[in-house]
Amino acid sequence: MSTRNWDVGQLLEVSGGYWETCALHAGVELDLFTIIGDKQLSPADIASGVDADTRALAMLLNALSAMALLEKKDDTYGNTEAAATLLSKASAQYLGHIIMHHHHLVDSWSRLAEAVKDGGPLRSRASVNSDAGRESFLMGMFNMAMGLAPRIVPKIDVSSCHHLLDLGGGPGTYAIFFCQHNPDLKATVYDLPTTRPFAEKTIARFDMADRVDFVDGNFVEEGIDGTYDAVWLSHILHGESPESCQSIIRKAVSALGPGGKIIIHEFILNNAMDGPLFPALFSLNMLLGTPGGQAYGEQHLIDMLTGAGVKNIQRIDIGENENSGIISGEV
Repeated sequence: MSTRNWDVGQLLEVSGGYWETCALHAGVELDLFTIIGDKQLSPADIASGVDADTRALAMLLNALSAMALLEKKDDTYGNTEAAATLLSKASAQYLGHIIMHHHHLVDSWSRLAEAVKDGGPLRSRASVNSDAGRESFLMGMFNMAMGLAPRIVPKIDVSSCHHLLDLGGGPGTYAIFFCQHNPDLKATVYDLPTTRPFAEKTIARFDMADRVDFVDGNFVEEGIDGTYDAVWLSHILHGESPESCQSIIRKAVSALGPGGKIIIHEFILNNAMDGPLFPALFSLNMLLGTPGGQAYGEQHLIDMLTGAGVKNIQRIDIGENENSGIISGEV
């Protein structure tokens, strides 16, 4: 259990922290940072581009300036360096998709007590809900993977592997980076048919169509065809119940040839399940959005792998913060 010296100010800051969150979400939803670009614009100029009330928009622009996302000069507003880099669609580092995914979760989080009482989800799964929600989710996963994959992939040894399966790989970002880092590797992304357009767009963007392909399927309800040297499971187990996770891991193992590797990337709790903070909160997010999903402790994942006959299980040090980790093994 972590310790924290709470006082009145800290409690109220956490309690009202969603005000700042909602201001950021509104700025991204209205695409203000893209509209401003490299210019200094008045509220009236910006309002005409988003069909907004000028007075109300000026209040939002002032709040975003107070958050150091915009710079106000006289009565005009410009992007800070951070906003131009991370919140404008003109930037390759745009994070708006994952921010809009978070925005789509706000309603269910506001009803957390209801979910705790009922024990069930309050929203549909992001990967199968509305087109807008699904796009924000999948492209948000792309946003996150683009930041993590270049740092994580070089620390995972798949140099002896020829064909990697990216199970539930969404846009295929990790599959692409594994292939870029391992010239003799090819990869298959296995995910729902609704994911295919996003994956094919990403694969084409990196000019990897000759080494990364996409296979439609539902790894929860269906088996896995083919034989692979490595299976990568990145952030898919937390959406499933313990029983379903064990089934998925068994299917993944069955798709591996002798000596094949299974690699799990997850938000991993300690074995007491009371920390670190982000995985503990993320477990609540799964309560709100799935019938049986949760964050899992390290020993949970090791036991699941052992139950599927996996050997030489180890946790790989990826040098990231404590929010996520990687556990691997061999068959």
